[in-house]
Amino acid sequence: MSRPVKRSLTLKGHRTSVSLEDEFWAAFREIAGKKDMPINALAAEIDASRDLDAGLASAIRLYVLQHYKSAT
Repeated sequence: MSRPVKRSLTLKGHRTSVSLEDEFWAAFREIAGKKDMPINALAAEIDASRDLDAGLASAIRLYVLQHYKSAT
């Protein structure tokens, strides 16, 4: 598994960054593509529903994990 890399996103008109491993970033982009959503829109959806004690990168990782767990 790769080391986390900073990735830029725009949420509610503001730039932010998340540190994600290449594998999670690729899976996140794949999910957004399957949902026919821009990656920023999916990130905003995850951001709006996350516990404020959790970071956005962690919330994205958990979202990806849950997505693939529910697919099996």
